[in-house]
Amino acid sequence: MADNCTTIVFPIYYQVIQRRGNGWAFKHSEPFINLFNAPNLSPEEEYAAFGTSMKKVAIELFRINGGKQGYYIANILDKKYYYCGTEWQDVKNKFRELGIGRDEPIKS
Repeated sequence: MADNCTTIVFPIYYQVIQRRGNGWAFKHSEPFINLFNAPNLSPEEEYAAFGTSMKKVAIELFRINGGKQGYYIANILDKKYYYCGTEWQDVKNKFRELGIGRDEPIKS
């Protein structure tokens, strides 16, 4: 995911999850910057570091929208959950609504 159309930069405590069929696809993202040289964590360890689990998040996501197909965002720090829509652009739009990201990259 290297081009502007698909790349989204967001804090580690936000997680993107997709509802597919009867399951949840937890997207594991790559760190953009690691100022403190923290070790890379497995997805399970990442959720545990914020006092939750993938199972608990899946239950909350199901509650907010009845398990509707599409993309969701979980703020695992503040335990807030959002339905985005069925397209990847919907995820970008929801992050913008949450004050994360910008339309144009910063130009030097």
